[in-house]
Amino acid sequence: MNLSIAIRTLALCAALTGAAGAFSQTPAAVQVRDAWVRQSVPGQSGTGAFMKLTAPAGARLVGVSTPAAGVAEVHEMKMEGDTMRMRAVPGLDLPVGKTVELKPGGYHLMLMDLKQPLAKGASVPVTLHFEDAKGKTSTLEFKLQVGAPADGAAAPAHNHKH
Repeated sequence: MNLSIAIRTLALCAALTGAAGAFSQTPAAVQVRDAWVRQSVPGQSGTGAFMKLTAPAGARLVGVSTPAAGVAEVHEMKMEGDTMRMRAVPGLDLPVGKTVELKPGGYHLMLMDLKQPLAKGASVPVTLHFEDAKGKTSTLEFKLQVGAPADGAAAPAHNHKH
């Protein structure tokens, strides 16, 4: 009986080692730091969300969704001549291991048709949609704090799904 238990234990260890190897081959999740959304006031229909994204294996941010807004898009602000223009972009490349900052005046998330004002200190659930180099899609769900982070603390990000 002890030999049977030992054999089963060795088989289980081998299976777990194989499973750990399989997990280590999957791309690492996109990391989110310093995530926040600008507060809004009654009657304001849109606001921006900002963060730093790092994709250890590289990825492309291809979308965003939130129950707090009727429309959520990845946007770019840039100068065209003497005019600052804002427009939706179909995606944002996240080069391997490089941090891409979504910030006021640059790339950002635009939340439009807000369902209600976003009060300072509240949190807003957001889902980011990614695609890797092979076309595999994944999502990352987390909560954005309303109001700029005072101490630059990282926003927790979890529930990465493939």
